[in-house]
Amino acid sequence: MAVNFIPFRFPGIPSVRCAFQTRRGGVSQGDFGGSNISHDVGDNAEHVAANRSQLMQALGVETWCELRQVHGDALVFDPQHVPADTAATVEADGSATHNAGQVLVIKTADCQPILIAHTSGRYIAALHAGWRGNRIGYPQSAVRAFCERYNVLPKDLMAVRGPSLGPAMAEFVNFDMEWGKDWTRWFDAERKTMNLWQLTRDQLQEAGIPAGNIFGIDLCTHSHADMFFSYRRSRVEGRQASLIWIQPE
Repeated sequence: MAVNFIPFRFPGIPSVRCAFQTRRGGVSQGDFGGSNISHDVGDNAEHVAANRSQLMQALGVETWCELRQVHGDALVFDPQHVPADTAATVEADGSATHNAGQVLVIKTADCQPILIAHTSGRYIAALHAGWRGNRIGYPQSAVRAFCERYNVLPKDLMAVRGPSLGPAMAEFVNFDMEWGKDWTRWFDAERKTMNLWQLTRDQLQEAGIPAGNIFGIDLCTHSHADMFFSYRRSRVEGRQASLIWIQPE
């Protein structure tokens, strides 16, 4: 069964393509059942490579620029292609490029994938924001680094947040220790849940991206077991990919 994905296009930027993979399809078995694309979770390496290859073929792309995500604040530029049978080694939680055909990949299973494009269609970025990334202000610092590198303004960026842990499922029973009083605006004290979707939107706006340029795929990874891997639902889980690239002319 072919690997499944949700396509997304930024309005007015036809050269930039985005895709949010689901777990459906693929050849992985058991706890990784479906189309796990991570070599770092204990899945059969041949299955992972086959899932990656199927996804690349379905999207019509030839590169896979993946990172070893560490919940930090580094943004790397022009990352190298990682072969389908190889795990990533470069530690960072975001990448950016101006090169057409260079496919930026983020792996998630509840964390938020954030894909960014300049309205010219010439510059793109892909970010991984777990709650720790939100906590250290990674959406803001990554946007700042992106704009500095390419000499562009945040008001000319568009962003989309992909499927991730929804507001009803983002439970933090140790809120005072993990977050603190500065974050109560996004915390539901009665349910002990954080609205991470709204927090990311607010952080992107704080970074200077206009509200009308921020989009979201409002599908909760925890709530849709048939569609997505979720680390909170089961610690032994696969990962799905979110991808952005500039289509070669």
